[in-house]
Amino acid sequence: MSEPVLSCRNINKIYEEAGSIVEVLHDISLNVAVGERVAIVGSSGSGKSTLLNILGGLDTPDSGEVEVAGQALYAIPEAHRCRLRNRSLGFVYQFHHLLHEFTALENVAMPLLIGDVAATQAIERAEQSLLRVGLGHRLTHKPAQLSGGERQRVAIARALVTEPACVLMDEPTGNLDRHTAADVQHYLDELNQTLDTAFVIVTHDMQLAERMGRVYELVDGRFSA
Repeated sequence: MSEPVLSCRNINKIYEEAGSIVEVLHDISLNVAVGERVAIVGSSGSGKSTLLNILGGLDTPDSGEVEVAGQALYAIPEAHRCRLRNRSLGFVYQFHHLLHEFTALENVAMPLLIGDVAATQAIERAEQSLLRVGLGHRLTHKPAQLSGGERQRVAIARALVTEPACVLMDEPTGNLDRHTAADVQHYLDELNQTLDTAFVIVTHDMQLAERMGRVYELVDGRFSA
């Protein structure tokens, strides 16, 4: 078997709150293979978003290891971690976090430009990524000119433009109505099959979770048996 594109072993995370120790994550281990789709579900406060941030190198575990594309994420300098994150991971959130002053095309090209890809190549790849999510006719529109579902599809195109090994998603349909959420789910399915990109999705949406290959439930910071 090939090595996982993303894995974590024995992740623990503790916060101190009002003088008390709160164990947010306890001994979490997970392997994600090429093209695999994993959902993480659980109630509010169960540690889902914290785990996603640790997997993405945005928050540091108190103990345990995370590997991305075979590299230990927290054993390398911050500058190297940022490059690895830019090259190997994509991120999609409940709120699209698009830059309002830039067009859809410019927003999607941004991770490539940050990664020192030439501007002409970055724009070309950004256009292809937007075409994949059905937004070839919205390239020059700014976020305020797009619907909620279109903005989220731009965010997905941006996450995929670097051709990452894995995309991490935090409630990607949580801010959408049911019909629009179904459209976004359709594009996620199609992109997973076409690009063989792995997805790790944190969600309250059981309909979305059930479309994934594996579902884990976090209960009080632990994966339930």
